[in-house]
Amino acid sequence: MKKLLLISAFLIFACSDDTQSAYTMEGKWVFPSDTPGIGEQGISNTMYLFENGIRYTYYCTSELSDDCESLYESFEANDENHLPTTNPYTFEDNVLTIDLHFGSELLTPIIFECNGGEAYFETPGYSLVRLSSGCD
Repeated sequence: MKKLLLISAFLIFACSDDTQSAYTMEGKWVFPSDTPGIGEQGISNTMYLFENGIRYTYYCTSELSDDCESLYESFEANDENHLPTTNPYTFEDNVLTIDLHFGSELLTPIIFECNGGEAYFETPGYSLVRLSSGCD
């Protein structure tokens, strides 16, 4: 009987739907369109690309702001279109740690919504949405 209970408990634990831990910060992220300061085009002028432990920052200038999304889609990690300073990061157990340099870091639990297309940063209290995810 004890073996049956242990096996049942193991199967329940192993098969539980822990979708939060299945998501990753890898990819391209922008601020949602309802963020103050986002223009009429509905996409922010700042994109973060998280790849292989490095966060790259990209800007879409005002002359190109009509088509920021397609511009962001064309960017690749370390393509020299990003700001010169990059930030190392780790993402473990739904906690994001970004080295902001000079002794500063962002350390925040992440809650994913919209099937992993929106990442809510608990500590500063804002969200990023995955580029082209359809989440707002």
